[in-house]
Amino acid sequence: MSQETTYLELSESDGGAHKFYEVVVDDTTLTVSYGRIGDQGQVKTTGYPDNARARAAAAKKIGEKVRKGYAPAVRGVRQKRSVSRRQIVSTRSTARTAPVLWRYNSGAPAFGIFIDGRTCMVGNERGVITTLDHDARVLDQVRLPDGVKCIVADDAWIYAGCDDGNVYDLSGKIPRVAYAIAPDIDIYWLDIHDGVLGVSDADGGIAAIDHEDEFLWRRGGRGKSAWMVRCDTDAVYHGDSTGVSRYDWRTGQEQWHIRTGSVLFGWQERDAVFAGTATREVVRIGKNGRAAQTYRADAPVFSCATAEDGRYVFAGDSQSSIYCFAADGTRLWKLGTGCGSAYSMQYHDQRLYVVTTSGQLACIDASEPAIRAAEEGNVPDVVDVKAPTRMPEPAAVTQVEVVADASNGVMVECVEEGGRLRVHVLSTGYHRDWSVQFPKGIREPGARYLVTDVREAGRGGFYRAYGDIRRLR
Repeated sequence: MSQETTYLELSESDGGAHKFYEVVVDDTTLTVSYGRIGDQGQVKTTGYPDNARARAAAAKKIGEKVRKGYAPAVRGVRQKRSVSRRQIVSTRSTARTAPVLWRYNSGAPAFGIFIDGRTCMVGNERGVITTLDHDARVLDQVRLPDGVKCIVADDAWIYAGCDDGNVYDLSGKIPRVAYAIAPDIDIYWLDIHDGVLGVSDADGGIAAIDHEDEFLWRRGGRGKSAWMVRCDTDAVYHGDSTGVSRYDWRTGQEQWHIRTGSVLFGWQERDAVFAGTATREVVRIGKNGRAAQTYRADAPVFSCATAEDGRYVFAGDSQSSIYCFAADGTRLWKLGTGCGSAYSMQYHDQRLYVVTTSGQLACIDASEPAIRAAEEGNVPDVVDVKAPTRMPEPAAVTQVEVVADASNGVMVECVEEGGRLRVHVLSTGYHRDWSVQFPKGIREPGARYLVTDVREAGRGGFYRAYGDIRRLR
């Protein structure tokens, strides 16, 4: 029996939706692919008892999309829209070189960085995320379908936001799509807290998305080019071309706005947010809306970070220099990276980690003796770490292992509720009426899965799947 394929697109000339939807019926199997035009997208395959039921299910799905404005199209005629990527004309620093202990060349400009007590992660424009230990040994590599915008943590979960509009959960052996951002949003930055995702975009907009990938709210900002979003228990902090605003995470109501000049990066501590600006400053703003301090650099600031509670403030500029300031605004030192301008940075245990325009993840000794020696021209020999010779294959984000043994893991079930697929826990000791944040690309009605662990989210009322996922036969 031959395949029946229906390919649809929805593309709006004003820069809004630009997405495809493809339905393939092959005997008793129905395969649905969807996503942004030009991307691989997500794939769902479902089996039916016979061809008639598979065709009926396909007709229902196609009808729903046509009513939403999709129309028949030819794949490849419309091209993928360009992705906004940060561009810096990075010049060489005139300052003395910082005490770089080691640097890893990821092979492409890098934006994503995540550092904890065990590992260091870098994600680059090619979608490759490399995990190293603090002694620069490569531990793991994974390749996502598109460039990595940022890597963020939320309790035990680590997520990567990508140029394909998806946010991937990296907690298991295989990355899974945790959030699929609306195709008309050109993502600039992401942050997440207790399962609520904050998204800032090219048009200066800001949105909050819950654990089931549904908008809590979405609104325009005061300016354009929103490179900053940070989330905490109470609010979402958003920086665009005009300044920094605070929004209530439940309602999206603006609570305050501080004009700072164009914001190029954002950081937060418990009681304050920090905005790196095109006006050559890092601005510290209390979460009560009061501007508290400025830290003056010599060029536009494209990244910033702090030591615990803002005891030290670090900045990276467009001229490959990095700075350290005391909390009161006093500049303590300025040194050059020697490997490009820092797109992102993070401080951990007297070391400053930066990812740069040249694709390097560099580990800098930020201890006082090392800095003093560097200011006198004495720096350690740099250990250069090269990327593995072969780029990893793209991760199979929609594939799932099928097993028969249900004894090892937490059992969950996928059910249809109100036209959407939800996941609930079947194992004892859990709330049966709570939903589970679960990857979108592998959900099938009636299917049961084994998850390494299921944990209650900080805000309560739902669980999050953690670790590896297998489907029960």
